[in-house]
Amino acid sequence: METYLGLDLGGTKLLIGESDCRGNILKYKKYDSGYFSQQSALEIIKYSLDDYIKTVGWTNSKPVGMGVGLIGRVDPEQGIWLQIDPSRTQPIPLARELFDLYGIPCHIDNDVKSATRAERHFGFGQLSKNFIYVNVGTGIAAGFVVNGRQIRGSHYNAGEVGHTQVGVNIGIPCGCGRKDCVEQIASGIGFDRCARLLKPTFKTNLHISDEPGERVSIPEVFELSKKGDPLCLELVENASQALANLIMNLVRVSDPDTVVLGGGIVSDGYIHTKVLEKLNANTIRFVKNGVVITKLNPDFIGLLGAAAVAMNV
Repeated sequence: METYLGLDLGGTKLLIGESDCRGNILKYKKYDSGYFSQQSALEIIKYSLDDYIKTVGWTNSKPVGMGVGLIGRVDPEQGIWLQIDPSRTQPIPLARELFDLYGIPCHIDNDVKSATRAERHFGFGQLSKNFIYVNVGTGIAAGFVVNGRQIRGSHYNAGEVGHTQVGVNIGIPCGCGRKDCVEQIASGIGFDRCARLLKPTFKTNLHISDEPGERVSIPEVFELSKKGDPLCLELVENASQALANLIMNLVRVSDPDTVVLGGGIVSDGYIHTKVLEKLNANTIRFVKNGVVITKLNPDFIGLLGAAAVAMNV
């Protein structure tokens, strides 16, 4: 049986695993990554992959392909990781370096575009050739599939929809230079920033840590919201309205028949229900398959995407 090796490198973890051609994950192991530059990320990948080979090993023989999903801008055709963000820009030919080290043909792509590939080949892409995949996790980004083809843009930057203003006015600045971008309201980062900004205005039982890098717990926000906590009610209301407005804006751009939501913020279905309540029926009347949560396991969609990258499909 031929297998494919996937590496899903996010902002805090690296997930490595093998998949078959049908998207069944056969083995995997998780590694902490922490904050990294591109060069240090290469060292993290090599160290972790060496450990994976030693401690987990291949399912059968060596995988026939390796795929890597990465945060930031990626040129998948040349196999070059262009940048993580403007402050971390050090283009490296990652695909070539990993092929030279491990002798496995390697392809790379952006992490959300990789997840969109997973959706194309193992998820709702089996029903639709025109869909949008919106990942709502630590940040917010999207993948657009139009007539069966994934949109990338002239600088491989298509889909950075987190930097979209969505009519929810809080006054929270964004790194892109504007205020109230949807990522600052409805992502994991956004919930934390909004909670800190609005805390003086609303009573709350939400734990907001002073420890550097420790964000508010999204499950706690949702649970307290259900109990009527004033701050958490406001956070959920703002986030669900922001996401609904984002979805309606995106629907007008590419005319999809399906909008698929993924990522940890939406995976339990709580905020999804509130988003659906805020969608204008006329605006989304052609989204015949609905605004749905991915059927793929949210913990492994990035890994499945990396496997699809490895298949180079």
